[in-house]
Amino acid sequence: MPTSNGVQQQPRNWPDGISFISDQAYSPAVDATLLQKLHTPTASTASWPKISSKDGLSSPCKRVTITSIAADATSHPARGQHGLFAATHLPPDSFIVLYVGLVHTGAEADTNAASDYDLSLDRDLGLAVDAADLGNEARFVNDYRGIADAPNAEFRDCWVQMLPPSETPSSSSSSSSRRWERRMGVFVLGKGKAGKRVRGISPGQEILVNYGRTFWRERNKAEEEGDA
Repeated sequence: MPTSNGVQQQPRNWPDGISFISDQAYSPAVDATLLQKLHTPTASTASWPKISSKDGLSSPCKRVTITSIAADATSHPARGQHGLFAATHLPPDSFIVLYVGLVHTGAEADTNAASDYDLSLDRDLGLAVDAADLGNEARFVNDYRGIADAPNAEFRDCWVQMLPPSETPSSSSSSSSRRWERRMGVFVLGKGKAGKRVRGISPGQEILVNYGRTFWRERNKAEEEGDA
């Protein structure tokens, strides 16, 4: 049975059948050795963005809103589903929300092969985060294809400051004893060399990323096998 750091109040428009969690859940296969490596910066990871517990673990996230996409919105590829939209202005390069779910290993018995919500966390460790059955607002980020000319956000590696069990994200106590753990986060794209994205993401605008060619290749393969 997976372990989780807690279930909290659901955001508006959260769908039935999906568990909302404010922070990662962990498969039993993710042992203490793997967890320790997620807490240990290396020369190549120490410079990643650092997100405070207040910014990363407070929930629901006030920077975003989940919106239902009308079933008759024929121009939107996620019609009848959901999208993630900016609730406030999001400047270029700014942090939006962590991508949380079930952290699992690459073992076949520990992986949901049918999931469309599985995001790599550490390829060297063979760990990924699957938000198919439980997650937070970030699971509703759509791919830009068919919606916009280009993405306005992206997934980035980052560190988040973890809380002792007795503290909340709004706690004002000293942070000197808190540990850091690596995460995947959704960030606004930078303004670009030509400054075309200098405005960031406006309130009410859909937050869109690039899922990548591998995702769509595997998705199309699964659909073809299903039709066979």
